[in-house]
Amino acid sequence: MALISILFYAFIAVVTIQVIFYSSFLLSFAIKRAETRLKKQLPVSVIICAKNEAENLKKNLPLVLNQAYSNFEIVLVNDSSSDETLDIMETFASKNSNIKLVDVKSNETFWGNKKYALTLGIKASSNDFLVFTDADCSPASSQWLAHISSHFSNKTSIVIGYGAYAKKKFSFLNKIIRFETVMTALQYFSYAKLKIPYMGVGRNMAYTKELFFNNRGFNNHMNIKSGDDDLFINEVANSSNTALCFSKESFTISEAKTTFGAWLLQKRRHISTAKLYKTKHQILLGLFYISQLLFWTLSILLLSIGFSWQWIVLLIGLRFTIQWLCIGFTAKKFEEKDLILLAPFLELFLITTQLSIFIANKISKPIHWK
Repeated sequence: MALISILFYAFIAVVTIQVIFYSSFLLSFAIKRAETRLKKQLPVSVIICAKNEAENLKKNLPLVLNQAYSNFEIVLVNDSSSDETLDIMETFASKNSNIKLVDVKSNETFWGNKKYALTLGIKASSNDFLVFTDADCSPASSQWLAHISSHFSNKTSIVIGYGAYAKKKFSFLNKIIRFETVMTALQYFSYAKLKIPYMGVGRNMAYTKELFFNNRGFNNHMNIKSGDDDLFINEVANSSNTALCFSKESFTISEAKTTFGAWLLQKRRHISTAKLYKTKHQILLGLFYISQLLFWTLSILLLSIGFSWQWIVLLIGLRFTIQWLCIGFTAKKFEEKDLILLAPFLELFLITTQLSIFIANKISKPIHWK
């Protein structure tokens, strides 16, 4: 009985931690409205690094070219592709004077390292304000660049945006991927709003060339093949230089992975970089995940033995209420309302998958950048 009592009090502590986290997320970001004031259009360079992305470039590059923006160039970086990527880039460049090409040849020292290719693209850019997206991403509107660039200021040198995934009907995997994306965005937007930014996504982010070179670019983690977006932002973002852009017009949209195997490999790469975050971010992110895992573990255990079940149900209800409010407001903001009712089931599947990925990464290193 003593052990059960200890587990019960541990459950109270876990629920308290979860409620504190979700309340912080709710108040800092979930209920906030997006700012839509568009400023004078700054000269920007859009950097797109592509490796074997010929078909995606055909589909998505016209949407970038058709931005309602008066002063921008597109820097296309061919990262040693083996398909027709370079040919497609050259075709677009021949018809559009604002496209600049960077053809990265295979380099033994930096083989398979996207950061090397991105660095060459940044060096080739003509403007100080840089906007980043991927070849498999399409802007959600013709105002994408206008919204992202409007958040730059004398103090702001980083803009983090939202990279959504396209919906696919009757696909549980697609819902898992979109739910994980919403939860990740909820956290990195909330932490940035709380003045402790820790990451952005390369599908939709921006920063200045001056910031990049003043911080020696990717030099501090060039040997880590992933993390060109989150590790760099984790290193250089602070309480005053980071802005949030989450208006619907500013989203980018990508096609999600279609097999669990491909998605797991992608998540293994992403999770492997988290151990290199600043200590305070590792502690906060680790505490949130552990409290999620313990919430489900202790809920199931205590309910199965029937110990003080009325209190257990009450605490579970309290936690789910604040979680649903937080996820509900956020999902509505990101146009992912179909995920709200499924949130508990998606969360349970996601945290168990993340646990298996963590164990897998301890056993072997994940594969990086195509």
